[in-house]
Amino acid sequence: MHTNGSIKLDNVQEVYSGPEGDLWELVMGQQIHIGGLASSMDLAEKAGISEDTKGIDLCCCNGAGMRFLVRFRKVATMMGVDATEKVIAHGKQLCEEEGLAAQIAFTLADVTASGLPDGEADFVWGEDAWCYVVDKTKLVSEALRLVKPGGTVAFTDWVEGDKPLRNAEAQRFLAFMKFPNLQTLGGYQELLESSGGEILHAEDTGRFPAHVDLYLQMLNMQLTYDALKIIGFDLEMMQAMGQEMMFMQELAHAGKIAQGLFVAKKA
Repeated sequence: MHTNGSIKLDNVQEVYSGPEGDLWELVMGQQIHIGGLASSMDLAEKAGISEDTKGIDLCCCNGAGMRFLVRFRKVATMMGVDATEKVIAHGKQLCEEEGLAAQIAFTLADVTASGLPDGEADFVWGEDAWCYVVDKTKLVSEALRLVKPGGTVAFTDWVEGDKPLRNAEAQRFLAFMKFPNLQTLGGYQELLESSGGEILHAEDTGRFPAHVDLYLQMLNMQLTYDALKIIGFDLEMMQAMGQEMMFMQELAHAGKIAQGLFVAKKA
């Protein structure tokens, strides 16, 4: 697993409290993960998320995953955990606007130590966000602690692809994305199994290359002004971020980074 020891939780909080987080939402929408609604549907189907269940979203950001689950999977209640005040406030506002606030709650906490009770959730959920967590061993252990025996842990995340990253490539990518480290498909499987999970799905979704192409096309062909406005019309910053996005595009097409999908049952 590639690691950048200089990136901590406060760096991630800074991203999602400022213009960089707004840029990601501009390009990717409220569902700030690769594949949007189709990806969420795929994960929910493979995890068997059913009606009238109780779930927890770790690294919930603005709560889009929870609103999806309540609206499209008829989940009874969701609790979102995130460490950034701005995204939680935004999420609460969006839940109010969509009439879902009675079913969705938020808590401001470190996802590796949420403070929520043991074994009360039917499932734990995550979408392309656990890559921001420093201690993934604690995170996976926390996820399995929170679900009932027989409960489900279901998440997607950015991982290293089948072709390994060179260290210089990994460090550049981690620094741009503000990821403290980057797991692998096998690494997440080991963490889930060592924490008491039985693996049902662990796979590369294959979505990454086409979607990073889309994001670059949108920024270059349609959303340039909107993106510049978010960063104070700083053309040099826009150019630098564009170069890093193109580097990420190269890595995705080379099979060096991917979106992994994981579903595990608690023994």
